[in-house]
Amino acid sequence: MPLLTKPEIRKPEPETPEPAVEEPVQIDHVELSADHFNFGFDVVDKWAEDRTKLALISIDQSGDAARYHTFFRLSQESDKFVNVLRKIGIKKGDRVLVILNSIPEWYVVMIGMIKMGVIPMPGTTQLKPKDIEYRLNRSEATMVITDMVHTGRVERVVEKCPTVKHLMSIDCQMEGWHCFSSEMAEASDVVDRNTIEPTLADDPMWIYFTSGTTGHPKMVLHAQRYAKAHEVTARHAQNLRGTDLHWTVSDTGWAKAAWGKLFGQMIVGAAVIQWDTPGRFVPDKLLGLMEQYGVTSFCAPPTVYRMLIQKDLKKYKLTLRHCMSAGEPLNPEVIRVWREAFGVEIYDFYGQTETVCIIANSPDFPLRYGSMGKPTPGHDMRIVDDDGGPVPVGEEGNIAIYLGDGRPPGLMMEYWKDPEEMEKAFRGDFYYTGDRGYVDEDGYFWFVGRSDDVIKSSGYRIGPFEVESALVAHDAVAECAVVGADDPEGTRGVLVKAFIVLAAGFEPSDELTKELQNFVKETTAPYKYPRLVEYVDELPKTISGKILRRELRKA
Repeated sequence: MPLLTKPEIRKPEPETPEPAVEEPVQIDHVELSADHFNFGFDVVDKWAEDRTKLALISIDQSGDAARYHTFFRLSQESDKFVNVLRKIGIKKGDRVLVILNSIPEWYVVMIGMIKMGVIPMPGTTQLKPKDIEYRLNRSEATMVITDMVHTGRVERVVEKCPTVKHLMSIDCQMEGWHCFSSEMAEASDVVDRNTIEPTLADDPMWIYFTSGTTGHPKMVLHAQRYAKAHEVTARHAQNLRGTDLHWTVSDTGWAKAAWGKLFGQMIVGAAVIQWDTPGRFVPDKLLGLMEQYGVTSFCAPPTVYRMLIQKDLKKYKLTLRHCMSAGEPLNPEVIRVWREAFGVEIYDFYGQTETVCIIANSPDFPLRYGSMGKPTPGHDMRIVDDDGGPVPVGEEGNIAIYLGDGRPPGLMMEYWKDPEEMEKAFRGDFYYTGDRGYVDEDGYFWFVGRSDDVIKSSGYRIGPFEVESALVAHDAVAECAVVGADDPEGTRGVLVKAFIVLAAGFEPSDELTKELQNFVKETTAPYKYPRLVEYVDELPKTISGKILRRELRKA
């Protein structure tokens, strides 16, 4: 996969010359068989019948060069990797930890493993040795695939991981390690599907470790059908078309990568773009690359949007058609600034590592700022009490999926090896998301907070998101997080406390604190304003970018 200069984006030359088919391949809807399904064979290889159709643009770390990959190329390379795995002795059901940056080899190894029924476990490149050791032993992994930067972390712990038999490095020759490039150079790119044990739609396919905001990460086990179920994410939440060039900002170790870099996008035939950024990305460079490559569809977590709107957006001429956000609720003020700069809304949507997109705003109905939107097809979303009873419209309760009419295909199989967590999440006819919210009279869902994050102060229940939304609407606030904190005077019990990262040009002061408090009083109910305010340089976050409120509650 050589480094190429930039060709015509929508119609790249095939990397291996082949005769073109007379008619373009179309996959209008991928049927999920009651028996068998395999994303690699049934989606990637199907699109590969059109040997010129673009699948991936992969930008290097500098941002100055890119590699272009057709579906045909990814099909060939993933078949090669199937043969590499067979040679090594990896078999269906084996678990493999993958720690790679946003490089095309990530696609090759993931698709190849899916074809074989091997279970990839994506891990963020920010994992520390103790995190790697925990994941390898908890999952009883057989293999690790990583790059030269991270081999040292693996070697520090692998002797304490008895099930690990094979190590593979993408980019270097090391004693005791398989070299990906060498193995691939010797492997055949021909695979007869009939010689591979077939995968049932309900066979295990993928394991994600949750980000661990409340303890050790849980293993979220998804079936082969999970890949197909992301069609609803692509079509209804991301509004994707086969002609789109889509960019989701996400580490390959996050569940967001499955949501925005792989499954749904390839099902609808959209091309995806990725940027190999091992450290923090530069917002201005990201905006410039979006302009340069003609990105039409963009998805990023609220943290990224909050960084982008601090820049001079008027400098960039973007060709965006649709924008989205997920991970945490997006504040209306960020949506307003983005719309004024580029003429497009940001559509918030909602789901979890355990699900596909289950609630979304969509161009199919009016956008209601601040809401999560409405349930996506196939998901009977409800607000219920702790016993599964209905909660009146407008009143806060648990956000849950009703399972009485059947289990949605995008819902996880289980928290693997964790029966206690399964009992918490699956109660009666419901899957409890662990989030709190309410539904309005028009069927829009509104996020209040994680069950553990809701603040009980002076007899009121206060959702941190509403207070945060008010604060970020003020020019002085770049980012903030709200938690409950003990009253230092001991008279009021729990108080609302705000941790605030100031925008450029603002300095902490008593006058600014009073101004922000009054601003919240005027924007929301007076009892919700933060009686305690602390200014910080940055907020503690998980490796997936979510705010660690439990750390702030200790402060």
